[in-house]
Amino acid sequence: MKLSCGLIPSPYVVRLAQFAERLGYGRVWLPDSPVLYGDVWIAIARILEGTQRIGAGTAVLVPHLRDVVVTAAAIGTIEQLAPGRLEIALGTGFTARAMMGKPPLTWKYMEKYVTTLQALLAGDEATVDGAVVKLMHGDRFLAPRPIRTPLLLAANGDKGVAVARRLGLGHMCAGLVPNGAHDSRFVAFGTVLDDDETFQSDTVFERLAPTIAILYHGAYGAAPEAVDNLPGGAGWRAALEALPERVRHLYLHEGHLVEVSARERPHLSRDLGAMTFSGTRAEMRQKVADLAASGISEFIFWPSGRDIERELRAMAEAMAEPA
Repeated sequence: MKLSCGLIPSPYVVRLAQFAERLGYGRVWLPDSPVLYGDVWIAIARILEGTQRIGAGTAVLVPHLRDVVVTAAAIGTIEQLAPGRLEIALGTGFTARAMMGKPPLTWKYMEKYVTTLQALLAGDEATVDGAVVKLMHGDRFLAPRPIRTPLLLAANGDKGVAVARRLGLGHMCAGLVPNGAHDSRFVAFGTVLDDDETFQSDTVFERLAPTIAILYHGAYGAAPEAVDNLPGGAGWRAALEALPERVRHLYLHEGHLVEVSARERPHLSRDLGAMTFSGTRAEMRQKVADLAASGISEFIFWPSGRDIERELRAMAEAMAEPA
């Protein structure tokens, strides 16, 4: 099982990637959500220039944010900078779409975008907005075509998995492993508990609070009244819905994976820590072993809280210990 990590594009991401490289992580995955974070491509370039071995990838690149030709050129630029160290996972969009007041992209849109991207990376002509386009760069200015950067599709449902299989793409999932998963990457949000810690511990809650908040965000996004089923959910919803409706979509995901707003913090339940991908070192090793048995080949640990170094170290140590 390959151990990788997720990091947020920020001024500190290179230092954290260097730390992850020293700990033995195989790849750093970064989100593409410009309303929340720094630019994903700038972060990837900085990481690859500032490290020696560790790979980088997008988790996930959201097609509506940039023209497919721009994406193809960005991939070619990184491949020229650091050949063979890039992977691209694409997705329908969560915060990147929701915080712009938009629903997730359709799988029809995704399939068309990806097939066009594949053609451009192969060095072929493709039709974009009714006109023929092609990457025309000389080899001094972009990686030579064909560019064979691995492409993955992030999907938790059968339809997305089928699209990935049809297009010959790798697969990434989060939260659950869908049917038919094989050689898949799994994104997990949580923390490693020390022996004297429980989910009621202040230290654990501070590390997990941004991850616990996602449970409220996701429930509300699925159906606003659904969040009432969570502990403190009714109060959480009342605090959000006190905001004007025209801007509510911006604040639903405020601080996503980074911090918890003062508005929602009083309503978050520590008990929900048990619903995150968390546990003692022994429990985490078993969880990861179970993932491997279900068809997962890469475990992507995505820490939150203020001490990311502690989180990365604890997970690396847990995975290195004998079963």
